[in-house]
Amino acid sequence: QVQLVESGGGLVQAGGSLRLSCAASGRTFDSYAMGWFRQAPGKERELVGAVSWGGGSTYYADSVKGRFTISRDNAKNTVYLQMTSLNPEDTAVYYCAAGRGAFGANYYARENRYLYWGQGTQVTVSS
Repeated sequence: QVQLVESGGGLVQAGGSLRLSCAASGRTFDSYAMGWFRQAPGKERELVGAVSWGGGSTYYADSVKGRFTISRDNAKNTVYLQMTSLNPEDTAVYYCAAGRGAFGANYYARENRYLYWGQGTQVTVSS
């Protein structure tokens, strides 16, 4: 089993940046692809992006492409979401998730590819 804990959320002005971290427990972190999702008030949870188990493949939602970057450090059991050029529409609770397998990152675009989820961290972008 994998436990995931997100951190790094907070309040930021439009145009600013934040880096979220997701720390995973367990010794098999590098056998999981990782994804970041978000859920805004009154909306369904949506994919932000995903990274393959080795970090060589990434996939992003169109809404964040060019602004957000996912990376991972398997030695630290941590995945990151670097967010830049934030706007109020990015306000949401951000979740990380772990999915088994060695597929390319686009395979993990769907929620049902993931086995484990973190509790989420709030990101609020003020205008």
